[in-house]
Formats: sequence, structure tokens, C-alpha cells
Amino acid sequence: MISLTSVELSGWVGSLLWPFIRIGAMLMAAPVFGARMVPVRVRLALAMILAWVLSPMVYSEAVMINPLSAEGLMVTVQQVLIGLAMGFTLQMVFSALVIAAQSMSMGMGLGFATAVDPQNGVQVPVVAQYYLTLATLIFLALNGHLLIIQVLVDSFQTLPVGIDGLSREGLWALVNWGSRMFAGAVLIALTAMTALLVVNLAFGVMSRAAPQLNIFGVGFPVMMAAGFVVILLSLPGITPQLEELLQDAFELIGLLVSGG
Repeated sequence: MISLTSVELSGWVGSLLWPFIRIGAMLMAAPVFGARMVPVRVRLALAMILAWVLSPMVYSEAVMINPLSAEGLMVTVQQVLIGLAMGFTLQMVFSALVIAAQSMSMGMGLGFATAVDPQNGVQVPVVAQYYLTLATLIFLALNGHLLIIQVLVDSFQTLPVGIDGLSREGLWALVNWGSRMFAGAVLIALTAMTALLVVNLAFGVMSRAAPQLNIFGVGFPVMMAAGFVVILLSLPGITPQLEELLQDAFELIGLLVSGG
């Protein structure tokens, strides 16, 4: 007859529970995996499979903590924060594209044309929806989903399960990385915004030279056509910008889970 002690039972439960909490929190906040079109059951099943595979690697003194105790509650909170921070960092990369597309939409006169973003469930301009779809395809083509899993595996080595979690320096680095998101959005939209500004200046000169010309009637379709042409011509430059943002994001995640 097999006999199990409470210590052994707590160790087995902890080796599966704590990775499941960290992985599940990360998948809920990460792009692609955390999209609303992905069913919750699929995310839970994927988190359970990854936790079961990684459970032999998660051995520390924390796995022996009773999950229903006060220490177990602290460990749970730390794992949720770690997972959310990792997913939120990658989510900011996609938010940079949304900010850039919103700026271009306002310049083109398409700020009123919105659609539901299936990934986040919010209203975004149609241009932003196009950029999000393109960014998702580039992310998958660059094996970003595999890099997320690799980062998860490494996080349990550099930041083991325990009461101690994210450091103050890591949290400040995450906050400061928000400026990198806005800077990336400006770089992505800079070409289109500059071209649209030149078109606006041309219409301003035309309105002064020919006051009888209906600028509003002529300018709106011209601005839309010019905006689409500029977007088409600037598409090859999106991939390098997205690669650089993703590289910086994964470096930040490495800093977060390293305790630095």
C-alpha cells in the first residue's frame, strides 16, 4: 500500500500549481495567446500542458509550502505578477503599432472609421486593425510564440518559485519601457505622417492661391488616397521596426526574471 505524507503531497501539488499560475497569467496577458478569439479553455489546457512538462524543473523550497497558507498566498501573488509582467511587456509592442496606426488614421481623415479588435475586444481604427493583423503574422513568422515558451522555461531557472519575486529595479524598468513603446510608434508612423504633412501644406498653398477652390471637397479623397499609397510604400519598413521592438521587449523580460 502506497502511503503519502503531507510534505510529499504538498511538494507534488506545488511543483504543478506554481508553474501553472505563472504560465496561465502570462498567457492571459500575452499577445496572440491572450486574444479574445482564443477560448479560455484552450489557454487553460495549454497552461496545464506546459506546467506539467516544466514541473520536473521547478524544484525549490517554495514547492513544499502549503498553497492554503499565508506563505502560499504570497507565492501565488508573486507568480501572477511575474506572468502578467512578461505578457504585458510583449503586449506593449503591439500597442505601439496601434498608436502609430491611430496617428496615421487621424492624418488621413479615417479616425472615425473604427472596427472591433478581436485580440483585445476594443474599438480601434481600421488602419490599426490592419497593422495588428500584419504584426501578428510577422510575430508568428519570427517564431515569437516559441520564444515566449523559451522565456518561460528560462524564467523558472533565473527566477525560481518563491516568496521573492520581481525586484524594484525590474518594475521601474518595466515602467520606463513605456517610453520605448511611444518612441517605436513615432518611428513607425514617422514616414506616413511626414508625407501627409507635406500634402496638407500643399493644400494650404492651394487654398491661398485659389480661394474659390473647395478644399474640403477635394482634400478629403486626396488625403485618403495619399495615405493608402504612403502606407503601401512604408510596409517594408515595419518588419525591422517590429523586430527591434520585440528584441528590446525580450531583453526587458530577461531583466525582469533575472531579478535585476
